[in-house]
Amino acid sequence: MRKKVRLIVNICIAVMVAGAWLGMLFIGGGDLAERGIGSMKYFTVLSNLFCGIVAVVWLIHERKGGSESVERLKYIAAASVALTFAVVVLFLGPLYGYPEMFAGANLWLHLVVPVTAIAEIIFLSDAVYTRRDNNLAMIPPLIYGIVYVANILINGIGEWPGTNDWYLFFKWGYPVGLTIYVVIAIVTWLLAFIMRKAQSKMKRSRAS
Repeated sequence: MRKKVRLIVNICIAVMVAGAWLGMLFIGGGDLAERGIGSMKYFTVLSNLFCGIVAVVWLIHERKGGSESVERLKYIAAASVALTFAVVVLFLGPLYGYPEMFAGANLWLHLVVPVTAIAEIIFLSDAVYTRRDNNLAMIPPLIYGIVYVANILINGIGEWPGTNDWYLFFKWGYPVGLTIYVVIAIVTWLLAFIMRKAQSKMKRSRAS
């Protein structure tokens, strides 16, 4: 039964991500969401696309009996969207207002997909996630940070609204901006750790 539920969940994740992103491409996603291909510069969009693609890959491999590597990717992808969810709930929501953060496509990318992906790992996955997997969860935000900083170093910060520092992390200088990225990596690790421990506890509970 749990396997069937997980199949449905992954189909839903893929459909929700595709629908939300296509909506942003052609319609727009609300006042705080960019329309068109430019939306791909945001970690929110990239992390959700990663989550959606991994869901499709999981569905394909599940027909062949599953894959440990894909299960690892599921965990990493869930940690990535968990970061998006945490930033929205703890920082952007209080700053801009939750109605704005959950309007249009952002409802799916900021809330529905992340919560679904996290819940799938904790309640439906029987995989064994290790400390190594926990460390690997930091790779997506670290890669994003490297590209983000490299773009600024190569092309400059620029002026709003055409700035390359669209998250304004370097508003207070490079040391502060780089420190923010270190904090983001640590937060991602913590979120992945919490998710791993919760999943392990749920798995033991099912076995008892």
